[in-house]
Amino acid sequence: MSSNTTQPAPAAPHSEDQGSATHGAATQGPTHQAPTAQAPTTQRGKAKENRRQALLSAAASLFAANGFNRVSLEDLGAAAGVSGPAVYRHFPGKQAVLADLLVTVSQELLDGGRQVVERAADPQAALRQLVEFQVDFALGKPDVIRVQDRDFTNLSEQDQLAVRTLQRNYVELWVDVLAKIHPATDLAELRMRAHATFGLINSTPHSVRSHGRRLAAGVARPLLERMALAALTVPPA
Repeated sequence: MSSNTTQPAPAAPHSEDQGSATHGAATQGPTHQAPTAQAPTTQRGKAKENRRQALLSAAASLFAANGFNRVSLEDLGAAAGVSGPAVYRHFPGKQAVLADLLVTVSQELLDGGRQVVERAADPQAALRQLVEFQVDFALGKPDVIRVQDRDFTNLSEQDQLAVRTLQRNYVELWVDVLAKIHPATDLAELRMRAHATFGLINSTPHSVRSHGRRLAAGVARPLLERMALAALTVPPA
């Protein structure tokens, strides 16, 4: 997930690690596992999951607006409509909220990207649909991208590794598709194209909003998609 990579999708500049989707390909699996996709089956379980999601949504907005260090658990609870102490029923602390937010979105990007590639008819369709997927992410979750850009270092080392691993695997998904379209091109160059594309896509919604205006999605989406595809498909020098 990130601005200049916004680090993908997403999100934040951590040298080669970001620039990825929020951002960027380790061989080691994540140490902080994102919550499983299994939906709660009881009313109580559904209500608890809804509150957890409300807290994560509030965290994204508050961390993006004020920074992780200036937001308290009481602030998060108030924004989500629960008391400060009630937050502890869902998260052991504020750092765990940040970790859940960034690890979960990184896992969602990787899982979603894999589904896109599996369903695509050919590499060209896969690339086009990956671009559309990333643009949807950037336009739909600019706060998460901003949080990773600015507050990634507030994660524990284990959670930083988890996010980086997921995002690097997401980058490699793009590189695999690009390698089928540009088979004679060095993988390092293809990786650079992917990172540059994340930077283009992820930084635009935030940069426009930060200058006092929101770019309408109907205007931003087709423009970003055309620009990204042009960068990814231009013939090698």
